[in-house]
Amino acid sequence: MEKQTNINADGTKRTLSNRHVQMIALGGTIGTGLFLGASTSIKKTGPSIILVYIIIGAFFFLMMRGIGEMLYQDPSQHTFIAFITRYLGDRTGYFAGWTYWIGLVCVGMAELTATANYVQFWFPHVPGWLIQIVFLAILTAVNLIAVRLFGEAEFWFSTIKIIAILAMIATGFFLLFSHFKTPTGTVTLSNVTSNFTLFPNGVNNFIGAFPMVFFAFLGMEFIGITTAETKNPHKVLPKAINEIIVRILIFYIGALFVIMLIYPWRSLSTTQSPFVQVFSLVGLRAAAAVINFVVLTSSVSALNSMIYSSGRHFFQLAIESHGPFMRHFQKISTHGVPALAILISTGCVLLSPLLSVLPGVSNAFSLIASATSDLYLIVYALTIVAHYRYRRSADFLPDGFLMPAYKVVDPLLIVFFGVVYLSLFFDPSNRIPALLGIAWCVIFGFFASREKSTVSHANTAAINQKIV
Repeated sequence: MEKQTNINADGTKRTLSNRHVQMIALGGTIGTGLFLGASTSIKKTGPSIILVYIIIGAFFFLMMRGIGEMLYQDPSQHTFIAFITRYLGDRTGYFAGWTYWIGLVCVGMAELTATANYVQFWFPHVPGWLIQIVFLAILTAVNLIAVRLFGEAEFWFSTIKIIAILAMIATGFFLLFSHFKTPTGTVTLSNVTSNFTLFPNGVNNFIGAFPMVFFAFLGMEFIGITTAETKNPHKVLPKAINEIIVRILIFYIGALFVIMLIYPWRSLSTTQSPFVQVFSLVGLRAAAAVINFVVLTSSVSALNSMIYSSGRHFFQLAIESHGPFMRHFQKISTHGVPALAILISTGCVLLSPLLSVLPGVSNAFSLIASATSDLYLIVYALTIVAHYRYRRSADFLPDGFLMPAYKVVDPLLIVFFGVVYLSLFFDPSNRIPALLGIAWCVIFGFFASREKSTVSHANTAAINQKIV
């Protein structure tokens, strides 16, 4: 029988272990941004793309330290957005909350669309919309049954794609040391280092690579969303944040390095997974089928994490809302999960069949990636402002999990997010999503500013004391 100490005041259960949290973050982060989007990033700036990954990875780590510090002080929150409400006001929190939730739904739509197309590799005659409904139904059921079942599913989904990345890295170094010859030449270090320049396609393309790389790191904050359902958050949270960035950078940089080691980076196709291209080049039988399975698993994993996160986030929005309609979504099921909040989130993801009218999966994915990055950049910037306010508030926990040098790091992070947003305008395909992001801020920001109020921090705490 489960101990009472593992049940929160709102009815949710603390059943996730460190391995679950680690894999949820990896699963939500390592997705089609790497398996599909890496080709686009590499084509823009060649080997210097590794530097872009290092830069963005470092800033993500600093951001996670800020989020982790606030969650360490209050691990009862189901989403870090709650701190924006607490330290920047109800209206700003309302704006950030809905912006982030829409971003999560957009990611889910992109992943679900990609999933259908990967399945059609084997079953081309099965309608894409049917595949989407089946996969979404299965993953929704997993998330409705119990948080631990979701954690186990995500653990194994993530394990598959991590094994695939490690196998690719190992294969790359084996081919390097054996001087393997491909149709394009010998696998050698010179494929990466020869005639290296920082901006092989110009400064604009180097800067233009930032949005897709930024998208590839989205989901790392899922660590924070799991905090309220983690067994020992004060122990697990710092460990997960400090370790996850190292693992992601190793996987990303290792994979990118091997891709360029084997395959001439200027010859990569942006419409096909670079993993498929590499294994096909070295003559691995059934490479396309094997890698397609891995990419499919990656999309399913990211979709699974999105369902979990969007459901918890909508649950938090319901708690902070003053509207009678949203009160229905404050309920926790007998399995200890916000069932109605999960269902409304997955229901919105079913809009993804509309993406099929766009010209190709890769084009649709790039469009969604840019639009999603817009929304996330706005929310991340507000989160860091909230962290700065937290450090100056009475809530500050001096012996907690502290972000180092916050007076310098917080302003630096805000400037960085602004630079990444501006980088969207360096690529013509990203300009429309960037302009739409500005329009969203103006229109919805105006709407949010006229909201009477959301539930205050004090009332939120009172709601959380109820056992549903």
